[in-house]
Amino acid sequence: MLVKIYGSAVFGVEAQTITIEVNTAKGIGYHLVGLPDKAIQESSFRIQAALKNTGYNFPGKKITINMAPADLRKEGSAYDLSLAIGVLAASSQIISEDLHKYIIMGELSLDGSLQPIKGALPIAIKAKEEGFDGFILPKQNEKEAAIVDGLKVYGVDNIEQVIDFFHEGKALEQCIVDTQQTFYDCLSKPEFDFADVKGQESIKRCMEIAAAGGHNIIMIGPPGSGKTMLAKRLPSILPPMSLQEALETTKIHSIVGRIKDNQGLIAERPFRSPHHTISDVALVGGGSYPQPGEISLSHNGVLFLDELPEFKRTVLEVMRQPLEDREVTISRARFTITYPSSFMLVASMNPSPGGYFNDPDAPVSSSPAEMQRYLSKISGPLLDRIDIHIEVTPVPFDKLSEERRGESSVDIRKRVTEARNIQTERFSSFENIHYNAQMGVKQIREFCALDQTSKTLLKTAMERLNLSARAYDRILKVARTIADLEKQEQIQPSHITEAIQYRSLDRDGWLG
Repeated sequence: MLVKIYGSAVFGVEAQTITIEVNTAKGIGYHLVGLPDKAIQESSFRIQAALKNTGYNFPGKKITINMAPADLRKEGSAYDLSLAIGVLAASSQIISEDLHKYIIMGELSLDGSLQPIKGALPIAIKAKEEGFDGFILPKQNEKEAAIVDGLKVYGVDNIEQVIDFFHEGKALEQCIVDTQQTFYDCLSKPEFDFADVKGQESIKRCMEIAAAGGHNIIMIGPPGSGKTMLAKRLPSILPPMSLQEALETTKIHSIVGRIKDNQGLIAERPFRSPHHTISDVALVGGGSYPQPGEISLSHNGVLFLDELPEFKRTVLEVMRQPLEDREVTISRARFTITYPSSFMLVASMNPSPGGYFNDPDAPVSSSPAEMQRYLSKISGPLLDRIDIHIEVTPVPFDKLSEERRGESSVDIRKRVTEARNIQTERFSSFENIHYNAQMGVKQIREFCALDQTSKTLLKTAMERLNLSARAYDRILKVARTIADLEKQEQIQPSHITEAIQYRSLDRDGWLG
């Protein structure tokens, strides 16, 4: 007897439907074909134990299972449930005419209960596109899949519920998620708030500018000055994600199984902070069977690299192209996968190996030669992609002991969102430009025109501070954002003056 069941495989950020054909015939044997990996080949042991422990039999016949398309490699244990239902149907222990209407996925435990799977959201999106009635999957993944409107999603705890649904017609409870409500509930409750930060008003201002224009930023300061604390709060002042951005972000996290149990849509912008020992592949993605890296997991959010010079040079260099293209392409002999990686880079570093530089109160001081060697670990081309450099100084005791709370993230975000709306309207005719940090030379010339006073001011500053040529466009972009925050059509000399302050590493004595 031949039976067809439908599962799904995830490649990159897209899913592909897999047809599982189960045939039983006279004889003894279990043959699984269609390029399954080791985890799928081992599924027969899990299925056999799960069926026996739930009162069903693993048929003593010749069973042939084909996973089509047969030339596409299948991975993971998520096909256990599909294979088990297929075996039961082919051996007439389940009789149902509705099997072809559903995508069925789940990993079986030996007692018949189900373990969560990866990639539930892209699978649900594909199931809806291909006209399936519903998606049966483990209970832990139901909210993630139920984000997709127009597809019935049934979360189940064990294989018995699935058997009863098909064989006896017992109804399963459909999971319904109000995506819009879930999305808006998360926006007004940031976990980390700028109101918790004492002092550091100039750095908060800098963070607001970076968020408003989507600028990459690097903070330079001694240990304990608040660099990490400030970076963690940056996502709370970024403009709220659109529903489309939230779906894109959730899809990537779904692929790697990073969505918590019973969490549906990811409505908060992601914040990723990899350790400096990270490898190239872990940062940009890849592997024998490619997976998204940290830069893709921070898509639509913030990637924070703490102690930037401690990262391996090769790791930082592979990040240069994704920073520019906002996507990363991983090529293998048989296929190519592209993951989105539109993130905001926030980096921090000590000014010297000892952590202190030119600080008379510091217990340890590095020589200028040591400091130069330390800073030279960061390449010019990478710094070229960072618009704002800011020095962070330790907070004095009287500021730390103040009872007064600072301005909240919600208030700052209102100003940032207004500035972003101005930019969205300005760049509406450009396909790949949405905010100031993405401007090319052409847009800078068009939207960052300076009056004579501003030109003179910028020329004087570049000569006196010995600013490098790469600083010129960056200053104009940041000045444009400052003008947008103040709702000014024209860039004013005061905007240029402020933007010049944010080029610390271009000055003579740093990385001149």
